[in-house]
Amino acid sequence: MNNADKIAIGIIGGTGGIGKWFARFFEAAGYTVYVSGRTSGLSHEEMAETCTVVIIAVPIGDTVRMIEKVGPLIKKENLLMDLTSLKVEPLAAMLRASDSEVIGMHPLFGPDLSSIAGQNVVLCPGRGERWLSWVRNLLERHHACVTITSPERHDEMVSIVQALNHLNTMTLGLALRKSGIPESDLASFSTPIFRTKQAIMDRIFRGTPRLYAEIIAFNPNRDHILNLYSEALAELKTLIENNDTEGVEKLIKP
Repeated sequence: MNNADKIAIGIIGGTGGIGKWFARFFEAAGYTVYVSGRTSGLSHEEMAETCTVVIIAVPIGDTVRMIEKVGPLIKKENLLMDLTSLKVEPLAAMLRASDSEVIGMHPLFGPDLSSIAGQNVVLCPGRGERWLSWVRNLLERHHACVTITSPERHDEMVSIVQALNHLNTMTLGLALRKSGIPESDLASFSTPIFRTKQAIMDRIFRGTPRLYAEIIAFNPNRDHILNLYSEALAELKTLIENNDTEGVEKLIKP
């Protein structure tokens, strides 16, 4: 299983973003890699015939449709895997669409990083154990921090570390926009913490907003997170409107 000469990896959505990052990662590890995008690369049939590992790395909203197209083509002894930020729905779709081994993988980092060393990667086993050990060993050899869990637990945890986090960033950015104050005017008054937050807002607002919107909107725990956020904001708002700074302190302190 560790013989790279016998494993060809195909990445659908491998021409950009995290798919492109993993194409470089697998190539550097010695594997033959094929990629396809919207207008280039192997067809789905060619990918399934040529590759022993097929990875879906398209936007979250397109993932299930792509799995339904590609899944039935994957050979039973091979591996179908996805790289999306949510796991419950994609994993269920892969299990429905294919008889192959199935793994859901979520790299918890972006394509701007140069190395996987020290970065968190979550694996959600779906079917089979042979390929799971290959994926885990490969990641750990490159010093990734691998967690194996259920898709339900994964989506619950990323509803906090990603969905709630991105929701807060979007809210701050939209409030700043509504203030009408130009960014250039804020520069002379900004603090180091504010500049850090501005950099995070720029990443979302000027990068790929659809990605971050889908991470929130398609998480099965979305309504719970929205309610938590609304309740926390309403509680703070009431205390602040009453000048109850002691109440805010008591609320915030552990």
